[in-house]
Amino acid sequence: MPNLRDIKRRIKSVKNTQQITKAMKLVSASKLRKAQEAIISARPYALKLMEVLHHLSARCNHDLHSLLDDRDGNRWLILTITADRGLCGSFNGSIIRKTLQVIEENSEKEIQLITAGKKGHAIFKNRDNTILHDHSGWTRDFDHLKAAAIGSTLASLFAEKAIDRVYILYNEFKSVMQQEVILEQLLPVVPEKLDTGKGGMKVVDYIYEPEEEAILGNLLERYMTVEVYRAFLESSASEHGARMTAMDSASRNAGEMIGDLTLTYNKARQAYITKELIEIVNGAEALKA
Repeated sequence: MPNLRDIKRRIKSVKNTQQITKAMKLVSASKLRKAQEAIISARPYALKLMEVLHHLSARCNHDLHSLLDDRDGNRWLILTITADRGLCGSFNGSIIRKTLQVIEENSEKEIQLITAGKKGHAIFKNRDNTILHDHSGWTRDFDHLKAAAIGSTLASLFAEKAIDRVYILYNEFKSVMQQEVILEQLLPVVPEKLDTGKGGMKVVDYIYEPEEEAILGNLLERYMTVEVYRAFLESSASEHGARMTAMDSASRNAGEMIGDLTLTYNKARQAYITKELIEIVNGAEALKA
């Protein structure tokens, strides 16, 4: 027969855990609102900037800027974004698995990493992968200036021909319940596919003011900063959504466990009471005899 004291101790332990998971859910819900507002505000500008740059890159001379140089090479760099903490469901695991999958499927490539987040860095530092930079702790105080610094680092490595492709791997926020792993090529910029029309007529170019090279340089610098910033915002919102969902599920599971343990406790207590009553009755019958 189960020990009543052990069951009570376990019920108390589960209740304490449930209080923690409920508190974490509330904290994540509060942070999610801010993160969701931030990414909703950033998306239109980032998407329009990307659209404009893809239009220009399809029409301009790619020799005007080093970030448009689509060269053949097997040196890839992946900026992989995870969280600094766990307890957020499959958020970190999905990014780590996707990164390892990309590395495995492109084994002929020389792939280097820039990690953002303690969870990803802890996994990749113990493998054979080369980590150029680590940005663990980014979730504390990430801002536009840090995004600009990371974007500048990526652009410099590509411009100096130390790498031939730059990718960013992150969780895109869809909803509280859904995040999608995205592998996006940052450099070189992929130009828009132009429809030359009937007869292969030449596509009309833009009139540039100031000169084409200056406009491209300014747009590409903004593009790197904005894309990195947007990816980190997407990842932040996804993390809070995943943690909120995971903590809600954990709280409900704890409630079910408390119910089951309470039922077990009541049954055991009833059995003990019944046993004591039987012993009392048997003792009374023995005295009468």
